[in-house]
Amino acid sequence: MVEDFKTTEAWRIFRIQAELIDGIETMRNLGPGPAVTVFGSARTQPDSPYYMAAVLVAEKLSKHGISVITGGGPGIMEAANRGCFRHGGHSIGLNVDLPFEQRSNDYQNVSLTFRYFFVRKLMFVKYADAIIIFPGGFGTLDELFEALTLVQTRKMPKVPIILFGSTYWAGLKQWLAHTVLGEASISRSDLDLMEIEDDPDRVVARVLRFMEDHKQLCFIDAQME
Repeated sequence: MVEDFKTTEAWRIFRIQAELIDGIETMRNLGPGPAVTVFGSARTQPDSPYYMAAVLVAEKLSKHGISVITGGGPGIMEAANRGCFRHGGHSIGLNVDLPFEQRSNDYQNVSLTFRYFFVRKLMFVKYADAIIIFPGGFGTLDELFEALTLVQTRKMPKVPIILFGSTYWAGLKQWLAHTVLGEASISRSDLDLMEIEDDPDRVVARVLRFMEDHKQLCFIDAQME
């Protein structure tokens, strides 16, 4: 039996290439303005303080002409898209095909769906001028440590990596400082690659300060609240 070329490993390369081209062209066509990627749990409910904080952070960022990139699903992703969308900003959802949890939220004006996790993850970091990470599970932790690794190894520019929610994240940072650093598996300076915040206003101010310092931000007749 002759193998169908479209079922071979070689054919998969073309599918990957198509996703890369579609993602890069779509994101590039949004223009040169700054963007922030927001990560967090798909399971967070709308009555959660973290959901409401994500809405507020994205809303304030969009008022300054900053696009918001999420995974396009429910929970924190929906919250961030929602805050941006209702203020007319570029609310970008980078969805992925999954057997459960992932469904596209209704607050995206730019939406892409990926088959391959690694292509989607490339889009998250390639176009991010800052990364904000709300509480989440394995996927969120994966995205956090990928961002930290890319910055640590200088494969991406050093951008703010902000963990929202000290109650949730303090134990992780303590483990890194005591156990991982204690075993000399990281350097002390690596701990400074991330910061923890509890106040949406302080998160937004940190992002704006970084963008101003790096001359990446063009304001749109908005002032910080």
